[in-house]
Amino acid sequence: MNKITMTKDQLFKAINLAEQKSSENKLSSEKEPKLYTLSDKVVKLLTDRIKDEYTAHYFYRAAANWCNDVNYKKAAAFFENEAMGELTHAQKVEDYMTGFNVIPQIPSANPKHTFSNLIEIIHQAYTMELNLMNAYNKDSHTVFADDITTFDFLQELREIQKDAVVEYNDLINASNLISKTDKFQVLYFEQTYF
Repeated sequence: MNKITMTKDQLFKAINLAEQKSSENKLSSEKEPKLYTLSDKVVKLLTDRIKDEYTAHYFYRAAANWCNDVNYKKAAAFFENEAMGELTHAQKVEDYMTGFNVIPQIPSANPKHTFSNLIEIIHQAYTMELNLMNAYNKDSHTVFADDITTFDFLQELREIQKDAVVEYNDLINASNLISKTDKFQVLYFEQTYF
């Protein structure tokens, strides 16, 4: 084995050359652009809407389960579809956030809901959807001046909520045509409108 000897200057040159070669294979953080991210205010608003969408999901799952139990099969299928739609809405918000470098925190939502009749479910759903529409409208107003991109994103969700409110409004109007205490009429209502 041969012994290699170097002067101090040769050793420093060799170290500098090795450092230069190793840094050629690394991305320089100085050249990377600063990535856009959502403001804390927008993140909080969107996180609140995620919670609302999951709350709605659990509500509709509970409604579907209740309807299946009492043999309102058409209403059960309708509410199962509603539950899946709410998950899709939550996923849209989550995808929007991750697209702008924010990992969404999924807040806990109330999974427990109890019902005594089909008309009660419709009234509760209407109130929930109306509150969510109002929340999306308020959020859109809040972000309009500061974050037009988020405002534009919320437009689709505002439209979805408007359609949901109109749908439940129609169901309430139709339920007003029947005697809500007559089980046969409620079954006829369920068969006709779901």
